[in-house]
Amino acid sequence: MEKDTHITEVIFRKFKDGNKEVIAIMPHQVCDTTGGVESYMHVGQHGACDYKGLLKTTKLATPTESLALYTELEKLGYNLLVIRKQNYSKYLESYRNGKRN
Repeated sequence: MEKDTHITEVIFRKFKDGNKEVIAIMPHQVCDTTGGVESYMHVGQHGACDYKGLLKTTKLATPTESLALYTELEKLGYNLLVIRKQNYSKYLESYRNGKRN
């Protein structure tokens, strides 16, 4: 798939419950009216998530742990920039501009 020209900021986090599943969070892409942001996982793929809620149940994934998911997203056409935390001002801008489904 052709690579997107838009840069998508993404945070890769791993669940603490021991299943080692990694989730990609797009913390500045508001996707619903409750303020949920876009996420992506191998199983289930795209969906809305509660960013603050996920911080409690996950920890930052290492580059090695997130490599497979990063590669999958790039194959879908994403132009990714890996970040470590949400910029709240960018999140609010996305929410106010109504950039959601």
